[in-house]
Amino acid sequence: MARPTLKAVLLSPQRELGDRPLLVAGPSLGTSTLVWSQAGALLGDEYDVVAWDLPGHGISPAAAEPFTVAELADAVVELVDSIAPGARFHYAGVSLGGATGLQLGIKHGDRLKSLSVQCSGARIGTPDGWLDRAETVRAQGTGVMIEGSAQRWFPPGFMEREPDRSSRLLHALRDADRFSYAFCCEALAGFDVRNDLGSIRVPTQALAGALDTVATPALAEEIVAGITAGGGTANAVTLEGVAHLAPFEAPGHVAGLLRSLVGWAESRGAGE
Repeated sequence: MARPTLKAVLLSPQRELGDRPLLVAGPSLGTSTLVWSQAGALLGDEYDVVAWDLPGHGISPAAAEPFTVAELADAVVELVDSIAPGARFHYAGVSLGGATGLQLGIKHGDRLKSLSVQCSGARIGTPDGWLDRAETVRAQGTGVMIEGSAQRWFPPGFMEREPDRSSRLLHALRDADRFSYAFCCEALAGFDVRNDLGSIRVPTQALAGALDTVATPALAEEIVAGITAGGGTANAVTLEGVAHLAPFEAPGHVAGLLRSLVGWAESRGAGE
């Protein structure tokens, strides 16, 4: 296996990096940096906000071979080092991006200042379910996932209220590289860090959508229980009316919660 290459988009205003805290944002499977665009813009005056794309999604190059979620976390650190070498950063991620955040906390905790895990879990779904999806998409393309993803991603009525935004995100799914998407599914099939949560020492926030059928609020509570059992600091928040893409569905609410987490972590020296 080889570490995938990730590309990122700056969501805050163009300026010299380093004067403000760095916030790195990760996406859900099948989406792009678009999932973070509104929340990132709301936070952009206070923080340098950089959002990355999964392999074969958005602007990131397709993956040529399998990778693990831990290797995605390594690639995030490599990406940060290409922007701000050695910098410590705040991290927020949705679903697979949130799983990557947990791996960052476990494997690269010295680089993190805070961690926001959104609509995610220490294990998501079942290995068989992910492997079946990988096989389907590899054979038929990502278009086969559009209807099911629309049902999972958004709460009832959202697509009617936000037709342009939801359509753009579903186009990102359609345009994703089928083989990279399948590799992401296989990475999730092998992902289970429930026994490693106690090693996370950075202030952590676990956000869940009350209407999320993929990563239920119980998974957010499981993350918090695992981290606090090891002596870490974590809290869970359930967002009413939200399904699986919290920063896309409720950017103002998510930006406010991130502002509180990042501000608190900065004020306490990120636990140092």
